[in-house]
Amino acid sequence: MRPLHPLAAFSFAACLLAGLGLGGLLLAVDGSPRPNPLLFVAPALVGAILGSLLASSLKVVAQWERMVVLRLGRFQRIGEPGLRFIVPVLDSAIFVEMRVQTVDIARQQAITQDNVPVVVDGVIFFRVDNAENAALRVESYRTAISRLAQATLRDVIGRLSLDELLSHQERLEHEIEHAVEAASAAWGLHVEAIKLEEIDVPEDLKKMMSRQASSEREKRATIIKADGDRQAATALAEAAATMSASPGAMQLRVLQTLDGLGPSASNTVVFALPLEVLEAFKAVGAKATTKA
Repeated sequence: MRPLHPLAAFSFAACLLAGLGLGGLLLAVDGSPRPNPLLFVAPALVGAILGSLLASSLKVVAQWERMVVLRLGRFQRIGEPGLRFIVPVLDSAIFVEMRVQTVDIARQQAITQDNVPVVVDGVIFFRVDNAENAALRVESYRTAISRLAQATLRDVIGRLSLDELLSHQERLEHEIEHAVEAASAAWGLHVEAIKLEEIDVPEDLKKMMSRQASSEREKRATIIKADGDRQAATALAEAAATMSASPGAMQLRVLQTLDGLGPSASNTVVFALPLEVLEAFKAVGAKATTKA
């Protein structure tokens, strides 16, 4: 029930006070020792009736709403924002909200294409484009669009697998939005957006998905490590080939290693033979192998 606007209440009070004042004036003018009570009651009653009719005829339409006027049950006109008048008794007014409204989609249990039960909920953002259709073509457009979204949500989920449902949530929202928009256009409604808030799957399936994700991560880590080992082996082979082609490079590498051990006082390196003697033995061995 729409509350009485202060302007309508003021009009009623003014008419009632005018009737009471007129009644008092008639009593004062009568001057008889036993005045007739009707001289006071009748003007007050007439003032109250006129005030009620005037208050019911005054309607203030806010900027964010429209007023649908029915005369004897038939559509008459649309009342724009501002002060509007209707015919008392004959006319009735229905106020329609034109701002963007939100309706929750109750939690729905559905079965995906691969027979996995899921529980989904969401919210609808919509607004009224045609106040006449919203008031006359559907009993309660908020309830109707909520039930329509619930049925559409179950239908769309039934055509998708669980992987598609979890990985293409935005596409699912757009598909539901277009279906609800097409069906509710006749009611004068426009769907701004539909957002899914939660997609809940059974606990045992969550554990399986967690194990699967862990196995995938371990697989990727093993592949990356093996690829790194392969690249390191290739680099070491190339370095060995380069140093074997240049005898001085190996000696420089040995000296570089010794330099790295030098700063620590606890490390002591002892060479049983000089590097030149080792190189001489290697040369003799190579010659013996060549003669053989």
